[in-house]
Amino acid sequence: MTPAVLLPLGVTALVLACLAGITVGSVHVPVGAVWETLRYHVLRIGEPPSALHGMIVWQLRIPRVAAAIVVGAALSMAGAVLQGMVRNPLADPFVIGVSSGAGLAAVVVMSSASALWMRNLGVPLAAFAGAMVTLLLVLLFAHRRGQFTGARIVLAGVAIGQVAAAATSLIQLHSEPAEIRGILFWMMGSVAGAELDALRWPALAAVACMAWLLVRARGLNALAMGDDDAVALGVDVNRLRLQLIVIVAVLTGLSVSIAGGVGFVGLIIPHIARFATGADYRRLLPVAAVLGATFLVLIDLAARAIDAPNEYPLTIFTAALGGPFFLWLLKRSRSGGTV
Repeated sequence: MTPAVLLPLGVTALVLACLAGITVGSVHVPVGAVWETLRYHVLRIGEPPSALHGMIVWQLRIPRVAAAIVVGAALSMAGAVLQGMVRNPLADPFVIGVSSGAGLAAVVVMSSASALWMRNLGVPLAAFAGAMVTLLLVLLFAHRRGQFTGARIVLAGVAIGQVAAAATSLIQLHSEPAEIRGILFWMMGSVAGAELDALRWPALAAVACMAWLLVRARGLNALAMGDDDAVALGVDVNRLRLQLIVIVAVLTGLSVSIAGGVGFVGLIIPHIARFATGADYRRLLPVAAVLGATFLVLIDLAARAIDAPNEYPLTIFTAALGGPFFLWLLKRSRSGGTV
């Protein structure tokens, strides 16, 4: 199926998922009330919505749907880039420990910073730094004789991710009892409590990173074929790989700062997009972004609607899907299949 067909279908599915995410919940909001609220707050026309509908739609549900869109798209593109950069179909920010490293750095700031402004500024910066350091360590330990082997990347990522997770648990043990539940819930992924004002700059940064990746899609195609082929095509391999490491770290850090440790999105979605579009990153990346955004909006809807008014962390649902998918990929790669 061509991107000219896939993208409109994906965007349509995303719009429908967003509409469901806004209307469905412990309190049902009619579609008319959603449109009335959007028309008033975005277009500045019409009568103000009722206080209840305005609060539910504009202050609670639209921010969390927007956060799910940003995080889903960012993690999907980061996973697709990692899989091509290291030529390993099992790579994604969660599996190779990058999300754990970003989460560790973010939790350090959350547990030590008392000022709200420091948390708002420090958590994204700390998550980015943690993601970048973790990714560099994984690539350093996985590097052997000028190449990255798939098994070494996964093993190094799992080991470093476990160390980061252990350090995070240690910090939780020394946190105030009132903070532990919030930190634990956040580390398992949640967009509850998202705010449009706080989301503005992370969303702009994520869009800028994703746009840069689309511009460099040809270089990604060359890098995915191997360093020798990329050099023969005129690609500065070392420079491009360093740039990609920074971009993946930024996207992962932003995602962790917005929604905590959401797992397996960057593993599942790139493969689904690749099955539909092929391996060309010019087609793969935009389709993966749209599919990832749709996927996480629906996951968030399930997390808060399946047992309303209770709410569950996102990774409970993404891991339930991603774990079997990971095992299937592992079995397929061992049997010599093309992933």
